Amino acid sequence: MVIIVTGASGLLGSALAEALRGRGDRVVALVRRPPQGPDERFWDPGEGVLEPAALEDAGAVVHLAGAPVGDRRWSPAYKRELIRSRVLGTRTLVRALGELSRPPEALLSASGVDFYGDTGDRPVDESAGRGEGFLAELCVRWEKEAREAEALGMRTAQLRTSIALSRRGGALGRMLPIFKAGLGAPLGSGRQYWSWISEQDWVGAVLHALDRPEVSGPVNLGSPGPVTNEEFTRALGKALGKGTVPMPVPAFALGLGLGEFAKEALLPSHRLVPRKLEDTGYRFAHTRLDEALRAVL
Repeated sequence: MVIIVTGASGLLGSALAEALRGRGDRVVALVRRPPQGPDERFWDPGEGVLEPAALEDAGAVVHLAGAPVGDRRWSPAYKRELIRSRVLGTRTLVRALGELSRPPEALLSASGVDFYGDTGDRPVDESAGRGEGFLAELCVRWEKEAREAEALGMRTAQLRTSIALSRRGGALGRMLPIFKAGLGAPLGSGRQYWSWISEQDWVGAVLHALDRPEVSGPVNLGSPGPVTNEEFTRALGKALGKGTVPMPVPAFALGLGLGEFAKEALLPSHRLVPRKLEDTGYRFAHTRLDEALRAVL
């Protein structure tokens, strides 16, 4: 099958593309530069440019493109870019899909666990409502644009991804230099839950969602074994053979250093339950954080 992938050069997108090709699918990447071969097609999501012909032969679309949330401090301009890249990018994609005489069967679109806001100690599955805050509102708007494809007769799924563990980058990649220096420490109270998923399981879960027509709507992409930030800190330090700092980094200090990102992404609690994946038969390769970290590192 031909799978259109946006964000195919990103951390998770590149892993997914490799797995799709490995099982015999053809991956066609939408790129924002001149295409360099038959498996690349141009689009400009910010300007609303995507020719429907670029999607003509697709059996499914996996939409992962969006400006990175944690790569820089959130200025008002960058927050607008986070919105534009996701909301307008998804709108551009769905508009082009709507111009096809025969749309693909499915659209799997990225989202985030931030949809739920701070949920404290409460386990949260896909039936839970939206939370509060900038990232929650961003996820709500992002998912709404993706669900517009349902009117075209397409199955849609919103991939609410937790912290994806990869040695190649992402959140774990940003933590590793600090922890390797023996400076890892709990953040804030350390009692907030951090849901996580190994790169292997993230790819496996997306392939599962692609292949199972019963998987639709929001899908929690997180291991069944979420841990507190304090537990995560200890486990990562142990996996690296390094000690950690017992005194937590105060919330106010995180705010001073990282601004609104700390309040929105590091300090809220997300105790995710991957109900839809489990109910449709997905079997996780990693359900324990220590095992996942050993596999990743």
